[in-house]
Amino acid sequence: MSKLDQYVKPITKEAALEVAYNLRPDDLREVVEGHGLDPFLILPKVAQEGSAVYFTVPDGKTAGLAGVGDGGEIWMLCTPAIHRYPITFAREAKRWVDSRTEPLLWNIVDCRNTAHLKLLKFIGFKFLRKFNHGPNNLPFIEFCRVCTRP
Repeated sequence: MSKLDQYVKPITKEAALEVAYNLRPDDLREVVEGHGLDPFLILPKVAQEGSAVYFTVPDGKTAGLAGVGDGGEIWMLCTPAIHRYPITFAREAKRWVDSRTEPLLWNIVDCRNTAHLKLLKFIGFKFLRKFNHGPNNLPFIEFCRVCTRP
């Protein structure tokens, strides 16, 4: 088992439902208020597509889900388990992002989701611009990371 496989695994419906039921309050707020989505509908659907992953932490708890769309749109939703093992989680998230081969990874994040902003900065994403988004016209930040592999 590679080091990446220890904490990062191919998504399952069970993991998607566990995350949907246990989202961090900031992540739930971003999904519902910021994008107008229902995590109980969208996350099982993502699991059926099979291209995403789920993260665990040393105590075996599911810490989050992540994936990358066809256009390089990277996303992640987390549970409170990330706060019990913040260093392990951040390192594994960075290792997963570093393993990606897309030339450009990008998306937007709710400005109020400070844990994700810190994680994005740690992983090496750059913040581009702030703008209002979604059904509630909330402040979001666009971010990106250019792949530097030859």
